[in-house]
Amino acid sequence: MRNQPKYKFLKNTTYALNGLKDVIKHETSFKIELFLAIFLIPMILTIDLTLTYKLFMWISLMGVLIAEVINSAIERVVDLVTLEHHPMAGRAKDVGSTIVFLSITLFAIVWGSILFS
Repeated sequence: MRNQPKYKFLKNTTYALNGLKDVIKHETSFKIELFLAIFLIPMILTIDLTLTYKLFMWISLMGVLIAEVINSAIERVVDLVTLEHHPMAGRAKDVGSTIVFLSITLFAIVWGSILFS
């Protein structure tokens, strides 16, 4: 049995927002991607496309932000465990970077195929 506190929506939402604030404050890559998202979201809303295409664009854009948050979490856990160079720590961080790379690739393919077809 897990020793876990009872779920409380408002408290858990506060934790999530604290995490978001922290990532915005400390992660340069996330700040850049968030800036691009703030620029691209109005484009999604105003461009003359079907709702399906707009949803694909939105999901792929949010995927980049989600991937960056996952990568940041991996890096922080690895740094918590060890600050010394260890091959497994490096591999874990590399996998986190791969998540971001794949999400950006997917984003580019989705947006490119929709906007340039």
